[in-house]
Amino acid sequence: MHGRRGGTRLRAGRRRLLETLLPRLHFTLPDQGELSAPLFLFPETARGALWLEIGFGAGEHLAAQAAAHPDVGIIGCEPYRNGIASLLANVDMKDIENIRIFTDHAADLVTRLPAESLTRVFLLFPDPWPKQRHHKRRIVQAAFLDDLARAMADGGELRVATDHNGYCQWIMARLLAHPGFAWCAVGWRSRPDDWPPTRYEAKALLTGSRCVYLRFCRRLRSRQP
Repeated sequence: MHGRRGGTRLRAGRRRLLETLLPRLHFTLPDQGELSAPLFLFPETARGALWLEIGFGAGEHLAAQAAAHPDVGIIGCEPYRNGIASLLANVDMKDIENIRIFTDHAADLVTRLPAESLTRVFLLFPDPWPKQRHHKRRIVQAAFLDDLARAMADGGELRVATDHNGYCQWIMARLLAHPGFAWCAVGWRSRPDDWPPTRYEAKALLTGSRCVYLRFCRRLRSRQP
């Protein structure tokens, strides 16, 4: 069911977008097996590469990336109705064609994508689950990174942002220890120019939090001759 995880009451225009635009952009997984040829979810003009944003929030970053890269198909994962409606308003206003939306758990999608199909992945300000007893709910876990490494193409880029110091340490420890990833950029205290801001980031900065912007690359696989 689309938008089943709600928040505040939506305005009529956004409710209408959930009813009319979301069915055009939303997709589900097959009953069994992988999601074959995911680029064919997109128009022919947007099949140059496949990107993924996990937990797109209100969708500002996703919409900006899609508008800047019309030749790239971008999947956005987000279960919350208000965030989906916000993205849809942006898509509708800017007439964006190269976004598709998955409204269930990102981990379920990643496990079903074809191997080496993703060339860029965004994980921006994920829920840090700060209480220790909730750390098992953090998306950055060894098993998830295994699945993500399988789905990413050699040289693909993983971008991660957080304003939570404890989660930053958690993320760094697990990604640096994973054989599939290498830290590929410096300047992690400043957001790169091609990394559009989000309202969550702005809110964090207003409260005095320090944000970090981490970039990892998918290591080259060992190929048998």
